[in-house]
Amino acid sequence: MDEEYDVIVLGTGLKECILSGLLSVDGLKVLHMDRNDYYGGASTSLNLTQLWKRFRGDDKPPESLGSSREYNVDIIPKFMMANGGLVRVLIHTDVTKYLNFKAVLMIYKVPATDVEALKSPLMGLFEKRRARKFFIYVQDFEENDPKSHEGLDLNKVTAREVITKYGLEDDTIDFIGHALALHIDDSYLDEPAMEFVKKMKLYAESLARFEGGSPYIYPLYGLGELPQAFARLSAVYGGTYMLNKPECQVKFDDNGKAIGVTSEGETAKCKKVVCDPSYLPDKVRKVGKVARAICIMSHPIPDTNDSHSVQVIAQKQLGRKSDMYLFCCSYAHNVAPKGKFIAFVSTEAETDDPQVELKPGIDLLGPLDEIFYDTCDRYVPTNDHQADSCYISSSYDATTHFESTVQDVLAMYTKITGKALDLSVDLSAASATAEE
Repeated sequence: MDEEYDVIVLGTGLKECILSGLLSVDGLKVLHMDRNDYYGGASTSLNLTQLWKRFRGDDKPPESLGSSREYNVDIIPKFMMANGGLVRVLIHTDVTKYLNFKAVLMIYKVPATDVEALKSPLMGLFEKRRARKFFIYVQDFEENDPKSHEGLDLNKVTAREVITKYGLEDDTIDFIGHALALHIDDSYLDEPAMEFVKKMKLYAESLARFEGGSPYIYPLYGLGELPQAFARLSAVYGGTYMLNKPECQVKFDDNGKAIGVTSEGETAKCKKVVCDPSYLPDKVRKVGKVARAICIMSHPIPDTNDSHSVQVIAQKQLGRKSDMYLFCCSYAHNVAPKGKFIAFVSTEAETDDPQVELKPGIDLLGPLDEIFYDTCDRYVPTNDHQADSCYISSSYDATTHFESTVQDVLAMYTKITGKALDLSVDLSAASATAEE
């Protein structure tokens, strides 16, 4: 361990593993360490025994739930947008060869194109026509083609102003903003409309990627496969991994710049440190809390056409400021034994009693075999990376997609290397089987 590295990465969460892989591909000498004896950090997938140990201590899971090894329960459950940033990173790094994906079934088709707007039962006749015009505008919009802007500067006008131009009703605005653009609250309405329109285009493009009528895909055997796949990439390009390294301490010189990491009496020197918030708690601040319920069931979520995978988003329906997400996967994704389903309910906690907050979502799930509650504080870095050479990721949010995760990774990559990652890739290099 007493060597010098370009970068030492602490923690094997998905963000850290992506960065480790990207930096190794760039030719940097990378050492990757984790205090745990498993990959994934906060974004790991646990078997049944590990799940019980984490939430129930020394208790043993009941035999009726089946074999522990057949469970891969995500601690931070998320789907992947088929045309999204994470898929582009997977293709850019050729990590797709380590993974297999399955398309996620949509149970209630939310219109995302002009054709679907006319067919949707969610809107009346006149609203369908208004929505169709709006979707045509979004589909035709190209940032570099002023003719497609219809006189609107989306860097200046707000999303609310764009929507008002088309006269859309509140219920339509609600599902467009939350189910399509995937904003977590309504603050986007008073912000420049560019990001809103780009997010809608991403949804529509993802929808067109795979058969099955869904913009989402999910890796077989759970999300814990993702950090391990990027760890393999790093190893192929010379990265060194050390798990089960307790008390990893970042060492600083007299000017406050990181110069190495010490564990078990040994010090590895480095030029830069990359880590999750738990490794440098004095350089981050708390910005919120995510509440999650993890549920094991013997049936699909009721009223979802017996779907093996599903996402439900609710906000105004529950009188909340932030969205609540329901997420379900099953034995069809190799995350549970045959006949078992894993459901998650997650939200940004708005009170000191997250179990009560989650109840409206849990009530939609039907009978439960088991339920586990988890709360995680969300942190963002407060340090000056140019001064201390420390690059700290933000905590994972409550959303059930990876777009904010990848945005954080790409921003960190640019800070570390001084260059932007080119993600203009051939998206056909990734494939997903349709849900049966």
